Amino acid sequence: MTGMGGAGAPEWLIREDAGQPVLLALYLRQVLGIRSPEELPHLRGIAPRANDRSEEAQAALERQWREYWAMTVEPQAHPSPVPLELVDGFDMMLALPVEGCDELRHAFVPHAREAMAFAQSAAERYRREASHSTGTVYRAYAGAIAEHERQVGRRAHSFELNVQVLPLTQRGVWWIGSLTIAVTDGLRGDVAAFDAAIHPIIAELA
Repeated sequence: MTGMGGAGAPEWLIREDAGQPVLLALYLRQVLGIRSPEELPHLRGIAPRANDRSEEAQAALERQWREYWAMTVEPQAHPSPVPLELVDGFDMMLALPVEGCDELRHAFVPHAREAMAFAQSAAERYRREASHSTGTVYRAYAGAIAEHERQVGRRAHSFELNVQVLPLTQRGVWWIGSLTIAVTDGLRGDVAAFDAAIHPIIAELA
């Protein structure tokens, strides 16, 4: 969704989605017992794994997962220094660097079927709900930007923001990249609460 002014006026670009790659990453994080990003809550309805790995094995997985997570959330900002290779069982949805991610690749493969099914179903649910509310998506952000402009007494600066709407266990908004936030689906569906939650984000960017 883009907001545009007249010629030469600032522009903002907000993309909202429940992206399958992000949903996949969070499902795998949970079933593998990976902690980072520590501030981000778990997905609903998936039992987290009890961790029985050694500290070294866990540290290696966490390190590899953080690299994969950054590439998944903001691929342009985090290009891989080596070529990527698709992971068996994940169609075109999941690729890891050919070097340095062996433990993570090995850990992912047994969960491919359930992870893919979860990500597809959560993404479809988001699209169904979003298709019922055409226009309200744009208004949700345009209203917050207009309010910000009134408060600061100037036009909003040009900015970009990616919004991932996710089925998380807690309501809230979290930064997951330099231009990307995660918001709980329940909060996104609550007009007044979402408006209040998105204001500080807009203020930071615009």
